[in-house]
Amino acid sequence: MNKRIPLAKLNVNTRAGVISLCANAQGISHLNFVPQTGDDWHTREVTPDHGHEHQSIFLAEKHLNQAKHELLEYFAGKRQQFNVPLAPQGTEFQQQVWHALSLIDYGCTCSYADIAEQIGRPKAVRAVGTANGANPIAIIVPCHRVIGKNGTLTGYAYGLALKQKLLHLEGISLI
Repeated sequence: MNKRIPLAKLNVNTRAGVISLCANAQGISHLNFVPQTGDDWHTREVTPDHGHEHQSIFLAEKHLNQAKHELLEYFAGKRQQFNVPLAPQGTEFQQQVWHALSLIDYGCTCSYADIAEQIGRPKAVRAVGTANGANPIAIIVPCHRVIGKNGTLTGYAYGLALKQKLLHLEGISLI
């Protein structure tokens, strides 16, 4: 049995839209914004597997409830750091990038080059951008805090308007 696959799912209504969370016994595995009508973005959503033991499902649901609570606090301006356990799946390089993203403080930004330098791969700027775009746990692993080296907004899986809204929530205004 693969305990890292999502076992439970929960949708959360937030000020930024509907967020879909998936978790397994180790922690949150996915956080996606649910596409709205007319949105051409295709979700990276996964279908939970409910054929696993009760204890694992209980733990997954516990992580979902903690994430929901922390996200609602974040959107209310009462939380700057997340404590919910995470369980993203990816390559070793992706894991390094996602860990580096999780170290970006609330209200701060950095560039792909900064992340590449931080993980000891200064020439891997494009690969860092690709790993950033593959982040399965938006907001909690704050890929929205990565901007262009020149201080401008760069791409975001859920659109630049949402990225700007998240940065504004954290007190960051970019032109």
